[in-house]
Amino acid sequence: MADGTRTPNDLEAYWMPFTANRQFKSQPRMLVAAKDMHYTASDGRQILDGTAGLWCCNAGHGRAEIVEAIQSQAAEMDYAPPFQVGHPAAFELANRLTDIMPGDLNHVFFTNSGSESVDTALKIALAYHKARGEGSRVKFIGREKGYHGVGFGGISVGGLGNNRKQFGNQLPAVDHLPFFYDRETMCFSKGQPETGAETADALEDLVALHDASTIAAVIVEPMVGSAGVYMPPKGYLDRLRTICDKHGILLIFDEVISGFGRLGAAFAVDKFNVAPDLATTAKGLNSGTVPMGAVFVRDGIYDAVVNGAPEGAIELFHGYTYSAHPLACAAALAAQKLYRDENLFARAAELEPYWQGAAHSLNGAPHVIDVRNIGLVAGIELQSRPGKVGARAFDVFLKAFEKGLLIRTTGDTIALSPPLIVSKPQIDEIFGIIADILKTTA
Repeated sequence: MADGTRTPNDLEAYWMPFTANRQFKSQPRMLVAAKDMHYTASDGRQILDGTAGLWCCNAGHGRAEIVEAIQSQAAEMDYAPPFQVGHPAAFELANRLTDIMPGDLNHVFFTNSGSESVDTALKIALAYHKARGEGSRVKFIGREKGYHGVGFGGISVGGLGNNRKQFGNQLPAVDHLPFFYDRETMCFSKGQPETGAETADALEDLVALHDASTIAAVIVEPMVGSAGVYMPPKGYLDRLRTICDKHGILLIFDEVISGFGRLGAAFAVDKFNVAPDLATTAKGLNSGTVPMGAVFVRDGIYDAVVNGAPEGAIELFHGYTYSAHPLACAAALAAQKLYRDENLFARAAELEPYWQGAAHSLNGAPHVIDVRNIGLVAGIELQSRPGKVGARAFDVFLKAFEKGLLIRTTGDTIALSPPLIVSKPQIDEIFGIIADILKTTA
């Protein structure tokens, strides 16, 4: 704007993330306010939030308790450096979080996003093995179609081609498990598919190929989100856990999407009753209000790294300027209290059967080739147009926005994940709008 040629409404300066910039700037869709289950568009229309923002606003929008906590903290102390000093809210929050995480995942390292949480977990895994005298364990195993954020660590262990191909080689020494989904045997499954657990046994093949002594960790999303919403087959995560234990390999769950009630439990750890060695989180941690993430770490890993270092030394040379930012901590404490006071995780579990029925009502709708669901998550996969993958679902996205509904698309899958405060009539509205659009979509 310094040259006087731009105006505050000029759209060119902002390079939007994961967005078709030219399409958006020719037909912008602007959100200007949000409250509870709705956004307000710039033309004044109410837009029902079918995606909890971006999988993150689990308590809904504009919750007074969170807003007031942020305002109060900003007035009291806007920032505190996280290196060599602390502030009380960070320690209180860490304790509140470990209280709801099962098992011995009793330590929390704060970050500012899911991407940072993943890179942090990978570094902690390396530091752990080195502290134990197994510095040869430097390789990571991800999975095809895995999404672990956009840091170089995350895109390396991730398995989405479009997220990798522009950026050349990422981390060396990374391999990938095959994806577990088979449409022929799994399509229209309600919850976890009954078959497919044996695909986890491919980890044994990778161990034989690389040698266990070189592998630091396996990282997977317990529920696949950004790649199209896929549920793990029954027994699949258990097999990964068993194989990792057998070979001394750490298991990392990426719970950035699945954490904080999304699956009708605090974490996928609870939902699937399988405990990882580290768990990455973000998004719902403070209901998306202030950027924040957290990595949960088991006692033995923390003890090896921290208690194994010389007295007075920095044990882990890693951290962020905004780790445990006071405003983010205040928002998270308020959000966690809301989750408890309103029993939102249990509420999601109670709504799951109704949500499932509504989602599978689209079985037989035009272009629908699969419906996948768990907790308050659903993926509605559409038949792709020849040579135009993603075009049909994006048309549904545009039409839904016109009709007052915000959805998310990934490829030709419609991904739905509303705030946990969603009502049954609003669930009906979400799937009713989509059903009507599909009837008129070519």
